[in-house]
Amino acid sequence: MTAKVLESFGGKFAEQWVATLLTPAFVFWLGGFATIVQRYGWQQLVTDFTGFPELLQIVILIGGFCVIAMSAFVVQRFDLATLRFLEGYGSLWPRPIHQRRINYYRRRRDEMSQQIQTLRATEDHRKAALQMLKVRIELSGADSLSPGERDRFLRLNQQLLTSDEQERLVQLGQELDNLPGQNTLMPTRLGNLLRSAERKPLQKYGLDAVICWPRLWLLLSDATKKDLQEARADLNTAARVWFWSLLFCGWTLLGAWWAAPLGILSAAFAYYSWMMNAAATYADLLEAAFDLYRPLLYQSLRWPLPSNPQEERQWGAALTLYLSRGLDTDRPTFTSPK
Repeated sequence: MTAKVLESFGGKFAEQWVATLLTPAFVFWLGGFATIVQRYGWQQLVTDFTGFPELLQIVILIGGFCVIAMSAFVVQRFDLATLRFLEGYGSLWPRPIHQRRINYYRRRRDEMSQQIQTLRATEDHRKAALQMLKVRIELSGADSLSPGERDRFLRLNQQLLTSDEQERLVQLGQELDNLPGQNTLMPTRLGNLLRSAERKPLQKYGLDAVICWPRLWLLLSDATKKDLQEARADLNTAARVWFWSLLFCGWTLLGAWWAAPLGILSAAFAYYSWMMNAAATYADLLEAAFDLYRPLLYQSLRWPLPSNPQEERQWGAALTLYLSRGLDTDRPTFTSPK
């Protein structure tokens, strides 16, 4: 029984290890091997290799796999640094580029806000026009309307905004929702998406995610923790693939002209498709964890449960301050331990 359990555990562990660590590293070194083949020729390499003693051939193969494994573990240590760079933290970016990108997102945020206001104003204007037509129908009957006014009444009575306008309004709302406040903008899409998720608990409940998250994490259910860990692991893997893709471009320096376009395409896929989707999933789960489990945080700290949203922002801000550096006041009164 024990042997079967160990065999099953070992198989699953090896499967996950190969999938998450070795695959990008193997592709990277495969590119290096292809570069060597391109320079010296396949036949020459086969001749040289087969000319070695059998023991030396085995040592070379084992050494190659060790190099792949070691490089995979080394690069994994840079997952957090890679993510912080792609998020656009100032210490990792040249200051002029950092500021220019933030100014771009500030303008973009203002433009989207203005477009939303324009669509809302259009909706209000058409709503007022529809109300006037309804009043005329009530006072003078439907016959008082011209054919054009009747068509407009029927159209406005069905929907105030056209399908394209409604779709545009939803799209703008989603994009704006993924941007934090003007003073907390980041220079990249990834950074703004994750920063927005971190700021939402503060905006809604007065809870600073950076301070409260380690405490809330301990109270989450195992299923919720598993979902968050998988989403974070997916995000880390995408960042790792992006970093390996960047390294892959380095084979161009050894004469492999094809390495640069392949590496750039891989990095673009890892960032725009894989990483952004993984970050969106992680951000949604992070926000949902605060939405659903914050009462457990209050109860565990014997903090009084707020009775309305306005009070919650006040108590949430006080709780953040309490966890950060403590409070020297007689409020709030701790609840009785359960």
